[in-house]
Amino acid sequence: MSRLHVTAILISAVIALAGLTAIQVMRPEQPTARSTGAALVGGPFGLTAHDGANVTDQQFRGKHMLIFFGYTYCPDVCPAGLQVMTGALEKLGSDADNIQPLFITIDPQRDTVPVLASYMEHFHPRLIGLTGTADEIADVAKAYRVYYKKAGNESGNDYLMDHSSILYLMGPTGQFVKHFAYGTDVDALAQEIRAAVAEN
Repeated sequence: MSRLHVTAILISAVIALAGLTAIQVMRPEQPTARSTGAALVGGPFGLTAHDGANVTDQQFRGKHMLIFFGYTYCPDVCPAGLQVMTGALEKLGSDADNIQPLFITIDPQRDTVPVLASYMEHFHPRLIGLTGTADEIADVAKAYRVYYKKAGNESGNDYLMDHSSILYLMGPTGQFVKHFAYGTDVDALAQEIRAAVAEN
């Protein structure tokens, strides 16, 4: 094998490795693991529910939290994700009694309490919509490794949001248990939630 051929192979390997590293860096929504195996996802929060009540994560201790981040003006991903969440909870029946579903907006500018209250009527009756100040939302999004950003006309009130679309299952003490990718269907989600809850 010629020296030129060997050099070309080495350059290709370096480029491939760099590409893999770039893909990993570009996916901030993926849970990151500590050396202990525990994921660096989740944390305390204090937000406002769609009924106007102040809500903290501490209120749900002893239950699993099923959390989806999105916004009410989302044209497709968010309503589809919440419909799947609703279907899975219904399929779980009484096994879902100790699971608290939560929808946390990443668009507090438009997702006020009244807007969230109207939106929640379309999904599971126990789903709680949460909003807050821009700083409060930024803090909880950072804790859950959620990416979001205004897209398009940022100066007006008619804009879309780019955001990650992962569903998080948190344990009874607030610990990260599992995440589910967008596109998971109702049956698969119900089955995976049931198995994860049984182990935690």
